Amino acid sequence: MTSSKSNGTSSKSNGTSSKSNGNSSKPPGQFRCAVLGMVKHMYIPRGMFAHPRFAPVVVADHADQPDWVHERNEKYAAEVNVPYVKDVERAIREFDAQVAIISSEAERHCDLSGRAAEAGLHVIQDKPMSTQLAECDRVVEIVERKRVKFMMWNRNCLPAIMQAEELVRQGAIGKLQAIHVDFYFAKDAGPKIGSRRPGDPPLDWQEALKAAHVTGADGGVGKNPMGELEVEGIYPLGYIDFLHKSRVRRVFARTTAHFHQLQLDNDVDDLASVTLEMEDGVLATLCMGRIGNASHPDIGEIKMHLLGTEGGLVITEARPELAVYYRGQPDTEFRHIRVASDLDWHLAESFARAIDTDGETVLDARTSRAICATVLAAIESGRTGLPVHVAHLED
Repeated sequence: MTSSKSNGTSSKSNGTSSKSNGNSSKPPGQFRCAVLGMVKHMYIPRGMFAHPRFAPVVVADHADQPDWVHERNEKYAAEVNVPYVKDVERAIREFDAQVAIISSEAERHCDLSGRAAEAGLHVIQDKPMSTQLAECDRVVEIVERKRVKFMMWNRNCLPAIMQAEELVRQGAIGKLQAIHVDFYFAKDAGPKIGSRRPGDPPLDWQEALKAAHVTGADGGVGKNPMGELEVEGIYPLGYIDFLHKSRVRRVFARTTAHFHQLQLDNDVDDLASVTLEMEDGVLATLCMGRIGNASHPDIGEIKMHLLGTEGGLVITEARPELAVYYRGQPDTEFRHIRVASDLDWHLAESFARAIDTDGETVLDARTSRAICATVLAAIESGRTGLPVHVAHLED
């Protein structure tokens, strides 16, 4: 994938910085990456660039984005010492990008992914895939037609999850019959329910999530309010798919805003339980929520229970971890620290291998679309109180 094309750096206007990107040549086998819409999770490009095979060459976005979007894009471009270009197609073309890394507002994920894939770039995208299932369908069509690789950012490469998958694959508990996942994030989302004064105006979703950027709790940033199911549901559903490849046929969910005023004011959930009927008869359940900083010494209670014909497994996602306690410790600091996880490196390594061998990614576009469909069905079930069938591409 080495190219002799110029990297396109220039001092022209239209949003291109004149500073050098430091990547005019690249080692053999290294992928040139365009970071598109860098307004949310910086840990995704940072994680990819910690791997020697991925290097940033440009940050880009559309010129018509608001000032706060451009400010965040420019800040990240300065961090990695590459130009910021206010024209996505020109940035992809002139900087000879091969991989796009996307962490925009959720409602723009598929627009940027689709543009990158149409231009022949492999895509790494932040979650959720989209707020609209039709947008997911469009990206799946482009990715498969252009024969590029797509990976939704996920947690499947954590050591405990990989060990669980290995044990299930080896038949350690016999034939899998049921899965339960607890996925509670120990993060705040602003004022708790009941803490505001009567007559206070509803909290504005986008402004609240923009303010949460400094703490990394802005996973649902965008104009459209999103509950925990929509923002974080991909993680436990990704585990279930990773451990057992069977389509979800029907879901039943209970959802509520139990902890946070922001979710209550915007009519979205911060607590949910979901039952999933799989096509092969396996039953899966999950409970999830955003339960507040003070609720857990780690990032949250994240655990899997697997039941098979020959035994069972209980897997705690956080292991291995180290506990650290000291005087004056901030309330927002996690007491338990994960060690030897190497999640970012494993995801980057697997993505590079998928490109090299034309293999499968850890969480590809079609699977990501199926998870989005499951989430949207669960949200509908939570609102209606009825079971809802999942809309699959093949249906």
